Amino acid sequence: MSRLLYRIGHFSGRHPWRVIMTWVAIAAAVFLLNQSFGGSADETFKVPGIESQKAAEALEDKFPQESISTANIIFHSDEGLTQSEVKAAVADARTGLAAIPHVVAVSDPYDARGPTLSPDGRTGFTTLAVDTEGKVTAAQFDAAERATEPVRAAGVQVEYDGGLGQAKGEEAGGVPSEVLGVAFAVVILAVAFGSLVAMSLPIVVALVAILIGFSAIGVMSGLMAVPEIATIVAMMLGLGIGIDYALFVLTRHRQNLANGMPVPEAVGRANSTAGLSVLFAGVTVIVAITGLQLSGLRMLTVIGWASAIMVTVTLLAALTLLPAMLGLAGRRVNNLRVPFVKPKPAYNPKSKSSRWSAKVVAQPVRYGAAALALLGVLAVPVFSMHLGFPDAGNDAPTSTTRKSYDLITEGFGPGVNGPLQVVIEMNGTDPSEVGGVGPALEDDPGIASVGAVELSPEGDLAAFAVTPTTSPQNAKTGELVDRLRQDLLPDAVRGTDAKPMVTGATALSADLATQLQQRMLWFLGAVIGLSFIILMIVFRSVLVPLKAAILNVLSIGASYGVLVAIFQWGWGAGLIGLDGSVPIMSLAPMLMFAVLFGLSMDYEVFLLSRVREQFQRHGDAKAAVVEGVGSTARVITSAALIMIGVFGAFILMDEATTKLFGVGLSVAVILDVTLVRMVLVPAAMSLLGKHAWWLPGWLDRILPDIHLEGDAADDLLAVPARSPADLAATAPGAR
Repeated sequence: MSRLLYRIGHFSGRHPWRVIMTWVAIAAAVFLLNQSFGGSADETFKVPGIESQKAAEALEDKFPQESISTANIIFHSDEGLTQSEVKAAVADARTGLAAIPHVVAVSDPYDARGPTLSPDGRTGFTTLAVDTEGKVTAAQFDAAERATEPVRAAGVQVEYDGGLGQAKGEEAGGVPSEVLGVAFAVVILAVAFGSLVAMSLPIVVALVAILIGFSAIGVMSGLMAVPEIATIVAMMLGLGIGIDYALFVLTRHRQNLANGMPVPEAVGRANSTAGLSVLFAGVTVIVAITGLQLSGLRMLTVIGWASAIMVTVTLLAALTLLPAMLGLAGRRVNNLRVPFVKPKPAYNPKSKSSRWSAKVVAQPVRYGAAALALLGVLAVPVFSMHLGFPDAGNDAPTSTTRKSYDLITEGFGPGVNGPLQVVIEMNGTDPSEVGGVGPALEDDPGIASVGAVELSPEGDLAAFAVTPTTSPQNAKTGELVDRLRQDLLPDAVRGTDAKPMVTGATALSADLATQLQQRMLWFLGAVIGLSFIILMIVFRSVLVPLKAAILNVLSIGASYGVLVAIFQWGWGAGLIGLDGSVPIMSLAPMLMFAVLFGLSMDYEVFLLSRVREQFQRHGDAKAAVVEGVGSTARVITSAALIMIGVFGAFILMDEATTKLFGVGLSVAVILDVTLVRMVLVPAAMSLLGKHAWWLPGWLDRILPDIHLEGDAADDLLAVPARSPADLAATAPGAR
């Protein structure tokens, strides 16, 4: 494989324009395909096999009018909404709203059959029914704004929820998060390379890959439902991984040039060494992400495939497009020096990272135990993790969706923001026998009201709404769902063949969490097992991949704990723009594990490939650890800072879910590059010594032999062998 990558790099370095123009043609073709056949984000998804999904599908089939998309417009005035001039303004608004294309119905907030006017008369809402799926368009929102202008002119506050509220939120300005991420990466690369030319190359490679990957995901959106979170996660990975992979190859290329190699040879050697590490690191990420297929949830599967597409494109760009650009730049890659930034050698035995790693290697138990204890403390909150779905109550206080949520809560009660729907399959039962089901529920203390029972035209399905006394995210609402399913509804239909079911946002969240918990062990086993096999092939060791899996799980657990503390417990939530606690999105733990496990393996491959290279050179296990850390710490730190900057930029977005992923991913990278790579890995490798590279003979015979150090005969990074005593002497404070 290293020989193939060498040939690819050497060819790209000698014939850069051929490769660059090929990438330009690919980018143009995929972009045009997206323009012609691409689709938009689709948040609809189904979870086959769970009760809430079955009930929702039954409703959609038997009550098609109930499945039409709706959005509410909320009116509020402290002086009340019952004055004649306000009623006239609302009537004019309803007339204008009804004229909006694709609006099929507009409810009257003054209809006595409501309740759409609060008991105090200060808050009311009208519901728009739209016969199209997907997002409310900008034109529809603008038309709604014009239609409701008479109401605002009458001194009434007007807010929007649902699709209308989201459309208004999209008007918010500000610098996009991906732009901030790129800006942060530019600064880090400029400092790391000290050259504006070298700094620009990883950025260009990543942006080209993102353009192609994003267009490919757009084409996929035209074929299937792809949620918006899929594009957000893919964008995060494309920026972070794209820049990082190019960074590693470029760093080795510059070392080769410094050793006097011709440009095509330097590119080829960089591709066969660092490029091979990038290849296996990328494959590990792709394996981890595509493992989401085992979740059994189509939404997670689609997110996994969208992310895998982006990672694949960035991987190919780092191994082909970057070498071509390096060949085009030639020895000018170090031109346009950044002022006040001095070039540093790849390995300096007196650098801070070298001295630190020597200190850890000399006292592995002490430092390893301290790092494990800290990770353990950070992971404690995981045991109180509550899964759910953020709703409008978690939006920014200044957003129209949050204002709508608060007005509805104040005027009608918190349960109105998340009503439950009871669906009864009649199975030949006489309708009169289920007529008393609704009244039988009204005495439950967790139920605020029960709607009228509706019967399908065929008489085979009955449905009615149940409004809880608590909000959708309140644990008592989940307890109400359990009571309805286990006690209240079975008791109410006892003696009949009717089968009751419960659906709604809270019921769906509970069912989804249950299914994910059932699948989690299979998912973890597959991801960890496949990654173990890949690392065993790469490093020809059993203990190295085992150590990597254990440490990665510990660091991911600690990042989960930080998420619980910030989002659930609200510790420091205001610092990231949250107003109170937010549940951990049900899909987040599995999705983040896939992403984080793959990213952690990236740094594992980059670091230990250099450790293995040094160990094979002189056979001193402890010296190899210090040399490996010392020679990779600077580039891994730069790569990690870029990742942190890219992921952290998404914390500035308004959506709680996007903030959650931004915090979780950036915290995980921080923990990985500090406690894991700089403490636990050196400590563990020091304790294992030469045994770290042990491989049973029968495995040695059947595993392919991969040389991460490439086929180069000369040393690209020559460092002398040193004894453990020498290593201890370089530790800080050594005399």
